[in-house]
Amino acid sequence: MSFVLPELPYAYDALDNYFDKETMTIHHQRHHQGYVNNLNQAVKDGGLEGETLEDLLRNVSKYSTAVRNNGGGHFNHSLFWSILSPSPKTAPESPLADEINKFFGGLDGLKEQLTQAGLKQFGSGWAWLYVKHNGTLAVSGTANQDNPLMDTNLTDQGFPILGVDVWEHAYYLKYQNKRADYLDAFWSVLDWSAVEKKYEEVLAAF
Repeated sequence: MSFVLPELPYAYDALDNYFDKETMTIHHQRHHQGYVNNLNQAVKDGGLEGETLEDLLRNVSKYSTAVRNNGGGHFNHSLFWSILSPSPKTAPESPLADEINKFFGGLDGLKEQLTQAGLKQFGSGWAWLYVKHNGTLAVSGTANQDNPLMDTNLTDQGFPILGVDVWEHAYYLKYQNKRADYLDAFWSVLDWSAVEKKYEEVLAAF
Protein backbone atom coordinates (compact mmCIF):
# COMPACT_ATOMS: atom_id res chain seq x y z
CA MET A 1 0.00 0.00 0.00
CA SER A 2 1.44 3.34 -1.07
CA PHE A 3 1.88 6.28 1.26
CA VAL A 4 -0.45 9.19 0.55
CA LEU A 5 -0.47 12.92 1.22
CA PRO A 6 -2.77 13.65 4.17
CA GLU A 7 -5.41 16.31 3.69
CA LEU A 8 -5.08 19.40 5.83
CA PRO A 9 -7.78 19.64 8.54
CA TYR A 10 -8.29 23.32 7.64
CA ALA A 11 -8.25 25.53 4.55
CA TYR A 12 -4.97 26.81 3.12
CA ASP A 13 -5.86 30.34 4.17
CA ALA A 14 -7.14 29.39 7.66
CA LEU A 15 -3.86 30.37 9.36
CA ASP A 16 -3.34 33.40 7.14
CA ASN A 17 -2.58 35.90 9.89
CA TYR A 18 0.47 33.82 10.79
CA PHE A 19 1.16 31.36 7.94
CA ASP A 20 0.13 32.75 4.56
CA LYS A 21 -2.02 30.88 2.07
CA GLU A 22 0.61 30.73 -0.68
CA THR A 23 3.24 29.23 1.61
CA MET A 24 0.79 26.71 3.04
CA THR A 25 -0.31 25.66 -0.45
CA ILE A 26 3.22 25.25 -1.82
CA HIS A 27 4.47 23.62 1.37
CA HIS A 28 1.70 21.02 1.38
CA GLN A 29 0.99 20.40 -2.31
CA ARG A 30 4.55 20.54 -3.61
CA HIS A 31 7.07 19.93 -0.85
CA HIS A 32 5.14 17.35 1.16
CA GLN A 33 3.72 15.71 -1.96
CA GLY A 34 7.26 15.45 -3.30
CA TYR A 35 8.37 13.60 -0.17
CA VAL A 36 5.46 11.19 -0.52
CA ASN A 37 6.17 10.52 -4.20
CA ASN A 38 9.87 9.98 -3.60
CA LEU A 39 9.24 7.79 -0.57
CA ASN A 40 6.94 5.51 -2.51
CA GLN A 41 9.61 5.12 -5.20
CA ALA A 42 12.34 4.47 -2.62
CA VAL A 43 10.19 1.86 -0.87
CA LYS A 44 9.48 0.15 -4.18
CA ASP A 45 13.16 0.20 -5.16
CA GLY A 46 14.15 -1.27 -1.80
CA GLY A 47 11.47 -3.96 -1.72
CA LEU A 48 10.04 -2.47 1.47
CA GLU A 49 6.35 -2.55 0.62
CA GLY A 50 4.23 -3.38 3.65
CA GLU A 51 6.43 -1.61 6.17
CA THR A 52 4.79 1.11 8.24
CA LEU A 53 6.28 4.59 8.16
CA GLU A 54 7.18 4.39 11.86
CA ASP A 55 8.94 1.04 11.41
CA LEU A 56 10.91 2.39 8.46
CA LEU A 57 12.13 5.32 10.54
CA ARG A 58 12.93 3.23 13.63
CA ASN A 59 15.22 1.10 11.46
CA VAL A 60 16.22 3.74 8.92
CA SER A 61 19.95 3.08 9.30
CA LYS A 62 19.35 -0.13 7.33
CA TYR A 63 17.82 1.67 4.36
CA SER A 64 18.75 4.10 1.63
CA THR A 65 19.27 7.82 2.02
CA ALA A 66 16.12 8.29 -0.07
CA VAL A 67 14.06 6.38 2.52
CA ARG A 68 15.61 8.42 5.33
CA ASN A 69 15.10 11.82 3.73
CA ASN A 70 11.66 11.25 2.24
CA GLY A 71 10.32 9.05 5.02
CA GLY A 72 11.37 11.71 7.48
CA GLY A 73 9.84 14.42 5.31
CA HIS A 74 6.52 12.59 5.17
CA PHE A 75 6.41 11.82 8.90
CA ASN A 76 7.57 15.26 10.01
CA HIS A 77 5.15 17.20 7.86
CA SER A 78 2.21 14.94 8.72
CA LEU A 79 2.84 15.67 12.40
CA PHE A 80 3.34 19.39 11.74
CA TRP A 81 0.00 19.84 9.93
CA SER A 82 -1.86 17.91 12.61
CA ILE A 83 -0.80 20.18 15.50
CA LEU A 84 -1.78 23.46 13.84
CA SER A 85 -5.23 25.02 14.07
CA PRO A 86 -6.99 28.32 13.29
CA SER A 87 -8.69 28.01 16.70
CA PRO A 88 -6.06 26.35 18.86
CA LYS A 89 -6.07 25.38 22.49
CA THR A 90 -3.47 27.83 23.76
CA ALA A 91 -2.01 25.92 26.71
CA PRO A 92 -1.71 22.29 27.78
CA GLU A 93 -3.52 20.73 30.73
CA SER A 94 -2.51 17.91 33.04
CA PRO A 95 -0.86 15.47 32.76
CA LEU A 96 1.21 17.04 29.96
CA ALA A 97 1.26 20.43 31.68
CA ASP A 98 2.61 18.83 34.85
CA GLU A 99 5.46 17.24 32.93
CA ILE A 100 6.24 20.50 31.15
CA ASN A 101 6.39 22.26 34.53
CA LYS A 102 8.65 19.51 35.86
CA PHE A 103 11.18 19.47 33.05
CA PHE A 104 11.07 23.04 31.73
CA GLY A 105 9.82 25.12 34.65
CA GLY A 106 6.57 25.92 32.86
CA LEU A 107 5.22 26.65 29.38
CA ASP A 108 7.37 29.75 28.91
CA GLY A 109 10.47 27.69 29.64
CA LEU A 110 9.48 25.10 27.06
CA LYS A 111 8.76 27.81 24.47
CA GLU A 112 12.18 29.32 25.07
CA GLN A 113 13.98 25.99 24.67
CA LEU A 114 12.07 25.04 21.52
CA THR A 115 12.57 28.47 20.01
CA GLN A 116 16.29 28.32 20.71
CA ALA A 117 16.48 24.81 19.21
CA GLY A 118 14.89 26.20 16.05
CA LEU A 119 17.07 29.30 15.91
CA LYS A 120 20.29 27.38 16.50
CA GLN A 121 19.59 24.83 13.77
CA PHE A 122 22.10 25.69 11.05
CA GLY A 123 20.45 25.47 7.66
CA SER A 124 17.38 23.28 7.25
CA GLY A 125 15.89 21.17 10.01
CA TRP A 126 13.37 20.83 12.80
CA ALA A 127 12.91 21.54 16.51
CA TRP A 128 11.16 18.89 18.61
CA LEU A 129 9.37 18.19 21.84
CA TYR A 130 9.53 14.44 22.28
CA VAL A 131 9.03 11.67 24.81
CA LYS A 132 12.21 9.77 25.60
CA HIS A 133 12.19 5.99 25.95
CA ASN A 134 12.06 6.38 29.74
CA GLY A 135 8.85 8.45 29.49
CA THR A 136 10.39 11.86 30.22
CA LEU A 137 10.12 14.94 28.01
CA ALA A 138 13.00 16.53 26.11
CA VAL A 139 13.70 19.14 23.43
CA SER A 140 16.14 18.76 20.54
CA GLY A 141 16.89 19.95 17.03
CA THR A 142 17.62 17.79 13.99
CA ALA A 143 19.02 18.51 10.56
CA ASN A 144 17.24 18.06 7.26
CA GLN A 145 14.23 15.71 7.67
CA ASP A 146 15.62 13.69 10.57
CA ASN A 147 13.62 13.25 13.77
CA PRO A 148 13.97 11.61 17.20
CA LEU A 149 12.23 8.43 16.03
CA MET A 150 15.15 7.49 13.77
CA ASP A 151 17.75 5.00 14.94
CA THR A 152 20.42 7.20 13.30
CA ASN A 153 19.75 9.74 16.06
CA LEU A 154 22.10 8.39 18.71
CA THR A 155 21.70 11.06 21.41
CA ASP A 156 18.09 12.28 21.23
CA GLN A 157 15.91 9.26 20.50
CA GLY A 158 12.24 9.08 21.38
CA PHE A 159 8.71 9.73 20.15
CA PRO A 160 7.96 13.21 18.69
CA ILE A 161 4.78 14.91 19.88
CA LEU A 162 5.49 18.44 18.61
CA GLY A 163 7.67 19.48 15.68
CA VAL A 164 8.49 22.89 14.22
CA ASP A 165 9.67 23.05 10.62
CA VAL A 166 12.56 25.49 10.23
CA TRP A 167 13.30 24.85 6.56
CA GLU A 168 13.15 28.18 4.72
CA HIS A 169 10.33 26.90 2.50
CA ALA A 170 8.12 26.91 5.62
CA TYR A 171 8.37 30.65 6.15
CA TYR A 172 10.38 32.55 3.53
CA LEU A 173 7.52 34.11 1.53
CA LYS A 174 6.05 35.83 4.61
CA TYR A 175 9.02 36.19 6.94
CA GLN A 176 12.02 36.16 4.54
CA ASN A 177 15.09 35.48 6.67
CA LYS A 178 13.36 36.32 9.97
CA ARG A 179 13.17 32.83 11.42
CA ALA A 180 12.61 34.22 14.90
CA ASP A 181 9.43 35.99 13.78
CA TYR A 182 8.16 32.78 12.19
CA LEU A 183 8.88 30.80 15.36
CA ASP A 184 7.08 33.43 17.40
CA ALA A 185 4.04 33.15 15.10
CA PHE A 186 4.06 29.36 15.43
CA TRP A 187 2.86 29.55 19.04
CA SER A 188 -0.27 31.39 17.93
CA VAL A 189 -1.46 28.46 15.78
CA LEU A 190 -0.15 25.53 17.84
CA ASP A 191 -3.08 23.47 19.10
CA TRP A 192 -2.18 21.97 22.47
CA SER A 193 -5.15 19.62 22.33
CA ALA A 194 -3.47 17.87 19.38
CA VAL A 195 -0.14 17.71 21.22
CA GLU A 196 -1.89 16.28 24.30
CA LYS A 197 -3.44 13.60 22.10
CA LYS A 198 -0.03 12.67 20.69
CA TYR A 199 1.37 12.53 24.23
CA GLU A 200 -1.41 10.21 25.37
CA GLU A 201 -0.87 7.94 22.36
CA VAL A 202 2.83 7.66 23.12
CA LEU A 203 2.29 6.86 26.78
CA ALA A 204 -0.34 4.25 25.91
CA ALA A 205 2.22 2.48 23.69
CA PHE A 206 4.76 2.01 26.52
